[in-house]
Amino acid sequence: MADAHAAQADLRAHSRAALARHARSFRLAAVFLPASQRDDAAVVYTFCRLVDDLADEAPDVQTAHRDLAAVARELEGRAPARPVVAGFLEVARRTGIPLGVARDLMAGVLSDLETVRLPDSAALDRYCYQVAGTVGLMMCGVMGVTDPRSQAPAKALGEAMQLTNICRDVLEDLGRDRVYVPEDLLVAQGSSQAALIAGEAPRAAVVASVKTLLERAERLYSQGLDGAGFIPWRPRIAILVASRLYRQIGRRLLRVRGGDPMQGRMVVPPAERAAMVLLGLLSALNPRRWSGHARRLHQQLL
Repeated sequence: MADAHAAQADLRAHSRAALARHARSFRLAAVFLPASQRDDAAVVYTFCRLVDDLADEAPDVQTAHRDLAAVARELEGRAPARPVVAGFLEVARRTGIPLGVARDLMAGVLSDLETVRLPDSAALDRYCYQVAGTVGLMMCGVMGVTDPRSQAPAKALGEAMQLTNICRDVLEDLGRDRVYVPEDLLVAQGSSQAALIAGEAPRAAVVASVKTLLERAERLYSQGLDGAGFIPWRPRIAILVASRLYRQIGRRLLRVRGGDPMQGRMVVPPAERAAMVLLGLLSALNPRRWSGHARRLHQQLL
């Protein structure tokens, strides 16, 4: 028993360190979570990071498939679970995270192993759900949010953040032979994924496509935040801070670069990040606002 407690403590310490090292926005937001939820969020993050790393750092596609299949067997109880997977399973059981959500996440990561060329907006929506909407659903469990009406906003918020990532990382993803800007969107602007890869896409077409995706992200952020009233007040602060920090990346990309993603990764400067944290904190502490959001969402879903 003592060994099990020590192993769990080691995992949580490792998970907190991983969160601090790799996820600046979530690290800032997690400060506002109660200690137990902060540890659970770190364990969930570390599991998601493991899945990503097994795909991105594998020497070849076959190895990545083999390693992710091993994680799937561990999730299903068909093989002994390594500490990170065991820790995630313990959190999932205790907080009610459905394991199907983790399998959906892995399906999205697996799709990145091949050449990525999303044909249309439906494929983009599916991908954003798999790799990020799933994380929103996991966080519902971590934060103790059980109302089924909270699931759609949670997925929307995760998907909004992933769209922000996609718009920020267009140039970086091209270096990995991945194009997440859908073909139908580029074609509508008079270009194509092939032209983007060849460096021949008109800059105006790329900018217009990214602006369309950022408009979609803005709508999803609004849908996601309309569900914040379902979240208890302390974790609500964390979610509102994280969403403001992420949302600001896209807004700054529009404001500073006119929506042009080909100048490299957009970074929000420290002073602006601090302002977003403060605004997230202030907005979270307005109970009338969030109770109203929950009531409106309830009325819409009836």
